[in-house]
Amino acid sequence: MTALAPRGGSGSDGPAPVPSVVSANPERTASVTRSANRRRGTILTLLVVALVPLSAASLAIGSRLIPIGTVLQALVAFDPTNDNQLIIRELRIPRTIIAILAGGCLGLAGALMQSLTRNALAEPGTLGVNAGAAAGVVIGLMMTGVSDIAVYVWFAFAGAGIASLLVHRLGRAGEAGVNPVRLVLAGASLSIMLSAVTDIVIVSQSDTVFDSFRNWATGSLQGRGWETLPVAGLCLTAGALLCLTLTGPLNSVSLGTDLARALGLDVRRTWTLTNLAILVLAGGATAAVGPISFVGLAAPHVARALVGADHRWVLPTSCVLAALVLLVADILGRVVIFPGEIGAGIMTALIGAPFFVALVRRGRVNAL
Repeated sequence: MTALAPRGGSGSDGPAPVPSVVSANPERTASVTRSANRRRGTILTLLVVALVPLSAASLAIGSRLIPIGTVLQALVAFDPTNDNQLIIRELRIPRTIIAILAGGCLGLAGALMQSLTRNALAEPGTLGVNAGAAAGVVIGLMMTGVSDIAVYVWFAFAGAGIASLLVHRLGRAGEAGVNPVRLVLAGASLSIMLSAVTDIVIVSQSDTVFDSFRNWATGSLQGRGWETLPVAGLCLTAGALLCLTLTGPLNSVSLGTDLARALGLDVRRTWTLTNLAILVLAGGATAAVGPISFVGLAAPHVARALVGADHRWVLPTSCVLAALVLLVADILGRVVIFPGEIGAGIMTALIGAPFFVALVRRGRVNAL
């Protein structure tokens, strides 16, 4: 597996060579590390703070524009007789929170996939995980007729797991390890096939249960209510907890499998836990809002440019960045054809496709 050559600097995808004078001076090294961590902490804090005005915009913007003053009243002094406040409380607040939670899930899943496979183009959308989860949801809905997210989320996990296994099997075919290019091609091919299966099932069903899922299948947050929050929140919490145990191992894996083993790392255990986290995160996000592509691809790259390659910072930064991206995409989708609406999944594809092309043109198809 070909490793991507570091480009230098603390914001590159690989760690920059450390000058020998710094290595020979522990106090200087500690000072540089503290300074870098303060900078990273400041960046992460600013990103979290940016969620506040965007959330306010999400609450105010829609088919009906609502003044910020009314938004504040709905938050601190709710009046159930006020139509605007009812819209905010019952529709826009859960929608905004779900966008943040689902985006965070996709950002973490993308960062984990890129780190584990050392593939710059890996993310739940490009490797077929989202498409597998979506196919699992619609097939489960067709079989059971139950539209409760607490039920069909398990079909999302199953579909995501099967798709992940197939893509990794195809990506390893005839190779000693995972081939980055073959992995992306396998993911793209499987995504197309599974998306076709999803479309066939949705179009062929006339049941009213599928009416809302026709909108969901485009990756839309429209109509996502309070009942979706527990699943999205639990999936992000569980995935984040797993990530806490994986930051050190993933830093070792980024050095190469052989060196990681030489350092005493249980590579098989790391693969298992990382894949489990990816399934929980990507499956939960897809069950909550439908298949969303490119969010998990872009966020980790931007995160590494901002905070460097240390997974203790890459993972939380990717999580917050992806939440910001999905929230922005959802807001833009309500503005572009106002008073109509475009699904967030379509908007992220419009935003993310040029990023994907630019990434390929820069020659970043090789492993991280």
